[in-house]
Amino acid sequence: MKLKLIISLVKPATTDRVVKAAKDAGATGATIISARGTGVHEAKTFFGLTLETQTDAVLFLLEENLSGKVIEAVRKAGRFERPGTGIAFVIDVETAVGLESQVGYFEQSADKPE
Repeated sequence: MKLKLIISLVKPATTDRVVKAAKDAGATGATIISARGTGVHEAKTFFGLTLETQTDAVLFLLEENLSGKVIEAVRKAGRFERPGTGIAFVIDVETAVGLESQVGYFEQSADKPE
């Protein structure tokens, strides 16, 4: 079984919509990590204090056959065609452990064509 990891960086107001879309597309769940980041534009300041935008890193570990459908759902839900809304990317997973409870689901999804 080949696995992929989709990482999506979105604003917290978008997180629930992205997770729902991914689950509707076949993801079994998500891990959400609060983060902050910097981009090409300087952070806004208020009386000399830097105001950093909060970001959520949303991770989806899934069977390779689901990755295309799920990342497309994430792209649409995150409205990534608009500047500054977020990004998502896919990484190959070489090894994973602790997935015993999901192996049956992964095997079923591997048998289904996209």
